[in-house]
Amino acid sequence: MITTFPSLKIDIEQYPAVKQHLLSFGYDRLKQTGDKGSRKKTNNKWFETQDSISYWEDFSKQKIVWKRVGSILRFCYDDSGCYALDSTCFATGSFIKFLILFLNSKMGNYMLQDSPKTGTGDLLISVQAIEPLKIPIPPKEDEENFNLLFDKVFIENDLDKITKFENEINNLIFNLYNFSENEKDVITKF
Repeated sequence: MITTFPSLKIDIEQYPAVKQHLLSFGYDRLKQTGDKGSRKKTNNKWFETQDSISYWEDFSKQKIVWKRVGSILRFCYDDSGCYALDSTCFATGSFIKFLILFLNSKMGNYMLQDSPKTGTGDLLISVQAIEPLKIPIPPKEDEENFNLLFDKVFIENDLDKITKFENEINNLIFNLYNFSENEKDVITKF
């Protein structure tokens, strides 16, 4: 189905099986004219997605993946090229391992507490909720420590190690802010 991304400029005639599968839904439902019973009006071809998805190559990069809505959210690491569903968000860029540790830490939970909520009180954490967070860039030596801790906890996938290193991760993050013991206590008890 990746052949349907407009940014790839695919010739559907080179993919007869994909073309036949899509046509099995009915051409009138697939055309992008905005007519009743069809998809919204775009300049894309009938077999293409409605949006350009020009960021499609980001799926193959290392990334942070998280579900958008929940009472307890976890931020996960992916370097396998998985495609995220529409109920999830993902981000690529620098300091991925550090950001995952940060967002899953006491400080991350504390900073996300004022994010938008659903009527039932679940958090709504879209990319727009993450962007305004004031997360410091760790100094090089701290980044190396975070990466080592990340590899010990997440790459080895040992849940016992998560609790073992949780305090160490939280303290490294608190030190980035130069928090006092009182400030650390407030955030830890949240």
